[in-house]
Amino acid sequence: MPDPAARDAAEEASAFSHPAVPPDATAAYGEHPDQVVDFYAPREGTGRAPLVVVLHGGAWRAPYDRWHVSPFADHLARRGFAVASVEYRRGPGLPHQGGAAPVAGRWPETFDDVAAALDALPELAAAHLPRADPHRTVLTGHSAGGQLALWAAARHVLPAGSPWRLPAPPALRGVVALAPIGDFARARELGVCGGAVTELLGGAQASEAYGERAAATDPALLLPTGIATALVQGREDLVVPAEVADAFVAAAARAGETVGLTLLEGVGHFPLIDPAADACAVVAEEIAQLAF
Repeated sequence: MPDPAARDAAEEASAFSHPAVPPDATAAYGEHPDQVVDFYAPREGTGRAPLVVVLHGGAWRAPYDRWHVSPFADHLARRGFAVASVEYRRGPGLPHQGGAAPVAGRWPETFDDVAAALDALPELAAAHLPRADPHRTVLTGHSAGGQLALWAAARHVLPAGSPWRLPAPPALRGVVALAPIGDFARARELGVCGGAVTELLGGAQASEAYGERAAATDPALLLPTGIATALVQGREDLVVPAEVADAFVAAAARAGETVGLTLLEGVGHFPLIDPAADACAVVAEEIAQLAF
């Protein structure tokens, strides 16, 4: 049996070993430097192509930006998809007093940005990614980005009065969430990403607001959505354990909704976005099943 920590480190090193791939175009959806979308045109064919919207992970923390998923975005483009990779504001670069890692997320800016980016995307894609077919849009996201993808697909069921609420379901073919932090309660129990969920929702400084904020952002509390949803999860994931995916699927079932779950044996957290890994090909196929 390989050492789980050693395997995880090797998988992470492989995923981060690929050079960043510059996009074909970049467009702003706001004034902040992080409010941008990178566009990757499909590398094959000449007709309209499904649009895949990528939301990167990194525990909603500042050091992790969209560049680490640019090889993944390029991988999807080489498989015939039009790709939009969204950047968004994350936690400040400095940790809380006494903490070791940068703070996870900004409240409410992280969610402001994802909502604004997706609202602006049809117009931006028409201008910068003309081969994209907005009628065949699939959201995907990895880890914390998986949470954001699930959340973005659920904006029409947000609590009344939420500034992010949509009046109708978003025009999506579906969501493919990759090792998503999809159930906040289970993630907190497991201490996922060093307490990132608690920090995302304000931490101890905003503990009174935690329940209200979770009600508006925890994917497991925003069900059913009526949007086709599939999860891809490595069974050996040490970063976001498979128990978190299981909890989201169970929450969906209790809400009367079926969510697909593909568990990959012998796979951890990072192969899902590593173009050199077989798991990444599985992800592309899951997206294709919804997009085509």
